Amino acid sequence: MKKIGLNGGIVDAADAVVPVMDHGFLYGMGLFETLRTYRGRPFLLERHLKRMAEGCRMLGIPFSPEDALASMPGWIEALMKENSLEEAYIRYTVSAGVDVLGLPGEEYSRPNHVLLVKALPEVPENLYTQGKALQLLETRRNSPEAPIRLKSLHYMNNILAKRELAAVSDPRSRQAEGLMLDVRGHVSEGVVSNVFFVKEGELYTPDASTGLLPGITRQVVLELAGAAGIRCTEGLYTWEDLLAADEVFVTSSIQELVPVTLLLDRQGTGRTVGRGAAGPITRRLLDLYRQKAGI
Repeated sequence: MKKIGLNGGIVDAADAVVPVMDHGFLYGMGLFETLRTYRGRPFLLERHLKRMAEGCRMLGIPFSPEDALASMPGWIEALMKENSLEEAYIRYTVSAGVDVLGLPGEEYSRPNHVLLVKALPEVPENLYTQGKALQLLETRRNSPEAPIRLKSLHYMNNILAKRELAAVSDPRSRQAEGLMLDVRGHVSEGVVSNVFFVKEGELYTPDASTGLLPGITRQVVLELAGAAGIRCTEGLYTWEDLLAADEVFVTSSIQELVPVTLLLDRQGTGRTVGRGAAGPITRRLLDLYRQKAGI
């Protein structure tokens, strides 16, 4: 990564700095969005900026989604060009900016905006047909900072879950996604994904009350399923519900819809999902998602 976007401009990576008094650094007061391009264009950018605006409003950080939507495509395109990228993984961060040492009760006024781009991760050719494993973790999903979880700079819970996953000795877990339950034992979400499962032709996904981050891709999948006549229910589910499922998949903005074909518990017991390959509803929804993305 040679160049980084900072407050609307583009600077050398070594020169992209924010002050130590920025409350994003001191107190985690900031938000970020992760998205990707298709054919060089950022996908679902308007939705990501809308979520950013809603979160900033709660945190007292000034943010105009209209101004951002007008400027971001050009900023992203220029930064991709500077980094010699035709397609990109994009992270856009808004931190609260410099303020007093201590917890403020007033609105922020000088946020910092940071734009990062890198190459999309390489994906094995068989990922979307043969799927991946889902490893049940001991780390529980913590309670959100607000009634609905924000995509905030407080990512310690996710990092601890990722570290637990990395420490699992079972070789089947090396490329797995980690699954967190909430404190009540209900399925919440993956380390970097939302979770869906299919049973007898109906789609299910955990409710936001489990502390999950309601992902942009998750919402699009719910909409696509509804338009396709697939009934979908948001609720409280257990690990045993996943074990009994006909299909399981996880969603994220970067990897879209990824089939889960193996469930691994903490004792190393594995259960194959369905026939051990992407199921028909997973394949259909992935096709619909990619059609929406224009590919």
